[in-house]
Amino acid sequence: MSIIINIDVMLAKRKMSVTELSERVGITMANLSILKNGKAKAIRISTLNEICKALDCQPGDILEYTNEDEEN
Repeated sequence: MSIIINIDVMLAKRKMSVTELSERVGITMANLSILKNGKAKAIRISTLNEICKALDCQPGDILEYTNEDEEN
């Protein structure tokens, strides 16, 4: 996957638990775990909006693009 999800980084910076983020965003722990582990195939803009609101950050703080071709 060439998009990296950095939710763990933002959680650490905000000193927030995964459980607290889950409650604030209104997303299940299972779905949040899928996002955190990079297993998600898509994310709704409304979910990204709520995550950014809860973590007081920009989408670019959470999403990072890497060119897989350059890594090999």
